[in-house]
Amino acid sequence: MNTGMEHVISNAGAVEISAVPILPFQEFRDHVAWSVQGGLGLSALFACPQDGAFRLFAVLRDSAQGVLRVASSLAGSSYAALTPDCPAAHLFEREMAEEWGLHPDGHPWLKPVRFPGGEPACGDVPYYRMEGDEVHEVAVGPVHAGVIEPGHFRFQCHGEKVFHLEISLGYQHRGVEKLLVGGPDKRSIHYAETLAGDTSIGHATAFCQSLESLSRREAPPRAQAIRGIALELERIANHIGDLGALAGDVGYLPTMSWCGRIRGDVLNMTALICGSRFGRGMVRPGGAGFDVDAKITGELEERLAAMLRDARDACGLLWKTPSVLARFEGTGAVSNRDARSMGMVGPAARACGIEEDARHDLPAGIFRFAHIPVSSSRTGDVFARAYVRWLEVQRSAAFISEQLRSLPEGDITAPLPPLPPDSITVNCVEGWRGEICHAALTDSNGRLRAYKIVDPSFHNWFGLALAMRGGEISDFPLCNKSFNLSYCGHDL
Repeated sequence: MNTGMEHVISNAGAVEISAVPILPFQEFRDHVAWSVQGGLGLSALFACPQDGAFRLFAVLRDSAQGVLRVASSLAGSSYAALTPDCPAAHLFEREMAEEWGLHPDGHPWLKPVRFPGGEPACGDVPYYRMEGDEVHEVAVGPVHAGVIEPGHFRFQCHGEKVFHLEISLGYQHRGVEKLLVGGPDKRSIHYAETLAGDTSIGHATAFCQSLESLSRREAPPRAQAIRGIALELERIANHIGDLGALAGDVGYLPTMSWCGRIRGDVLNMTALICGSRFGRGMVRPGGAGFDVDAKITGELEERLAAMLRDARDACGLLWKTPSVLARFEGTGAVSNRDARSMGMVGPAARACGIEEDARHDLPAGIFRFAHIPVSSSRTGDVFARAYVRWLEVQRSAAFISEQLRSLPEGDITAPLPPLPPDSITVNCVEGWRGEICHAALTDSNGRLRAYKIVDPSFHNWFGLALAMRGGEISDFPLCNKSFNLSYCGHDL
C-alpha cells in the first residue's frame, strides 16, 4: 500500500523499489522525525548511490499496526541532520557520513562509528571531556582481560560517580554488508551466520527470509518450525549464560556455577540437531539444513524439561537472596523516555516498559501461528533486565516444547528461483538481544545491489552509556553484563 509518504509492507514482505515514494528531503526528514516522535521505531536508516546522488531509505517499525513503513528521499553531499529531532538516528547518520561522505548538517556528535578507511585510526578521535579540578577520566580497553572482543570505554568521573561514559567501537569492522553486495553466492550464508557468533541463528534466519521474500517463496512449514526451535534455543542459552554471569558479578557463586553448566546443556541441544553448538548450518535459504526425527525429538523434550527444572532452581535463588537484590535493584536504571528516545530494542527496552517484540508485533515464519507472550518490566534497572530474561527463558522453553510435539510433516527445503530485479525487502527477526533488521535491494540483474544489517546492539550501546550516568564506576561490570551487547554485531 502506497500512502504517498511511504510504502507499507508486512515483515518479510517485498516490493519493487519503484513502489517506494521519493519525497522531497524536508518532507522526508519531517516525516521520519514526526513518526518516531509519535511512537514508531526507526529500524534502519541507510543510503544507496543513485543517479549521481544518494537515496536515503528509512524503515519505520509500526508495532501497533504490525507493519513496516518504508520512506525514501534523495540527498546530495550534505543534508539537514535528522538527529536533533530524532535522536534514534544519531548512529545511522554517523555511519552514512563515514561510509558515503554524506554530511548531516547540525549533527551534534559526528564521529566515526567503524573507521572503515583507516583514517583516522580506529579509536583516534577527540573524546568528550569534563573540566574541573576534581574530575578525573578513566579509560578502559580496547584490550580487555580474558576472552573478550575489543571496545573502548571512557568515563568522566567525580570520585566514584560517573557523569558520562563514551563508548568507542569499530575494532571488529569486517565490511560484511559490502561483501554481500553482488550475491547471493556460496559465501553469503556463511557471512550472515558469522555476523555475531552468539546470534548465528538470528542473523541467518533474517538473511534467508530476505532471499525467500524477494523470491516470493516461503520455507516449508516443517523448516519454519525447526528454525523457530533453533532461534529459541539460542535465546535460552544466552539468557541463562548471562544470568549466571550477573550472579558472578555480584559474587553469588551458586547461580553462577549452575548457569554455566545449564548454558552448556542448551548449546548441546542445538548441537544434537545440527552438530554445531552455535547452530552453524541449521538455517539455509529455502529451509533448514537439518531435520529432526522421532528419536531426536524425544531426547530434546527430555533435555528441555531437565534444563528448565535446573534453571528454576538456579535462577530462583537470585530473586530471593537479599544480597543479590540489593545489587540489582536500582542499579543502572534507564527511563522509559530515554529508552524510547534512543530507539532501544529487545529485553533492554522491554525492561523499561516498552512492550515491543518482533515475534509478537511483526510475526514471520512460525511465529505467525505460535505466539509467545511479551515479557516486560518497568524499572529499567539491572534487576528488570535480568528478570525479563528469566521470563523469556520460561516462555521460550514452553514454545519449543509445543513445537516438538506438533512438528508439521513434509520437506525441510524448497529451491529458490533467481531473485527478481529492482526489488526491496525488509526482514525483522527478534534475536535474543532484540530486533535484527536486514534490508536487501536488488539491481536490474537480480543481484544484491545493497544490503543493510542492523544488529540490536547498534540500537542499545548508547543505552549502556545512559545506564551509567549518575551511578558508580564500580557498577560498570554489572551494568555491562545486564546489556551484554555485541562488539562485532555493532561493527559488522
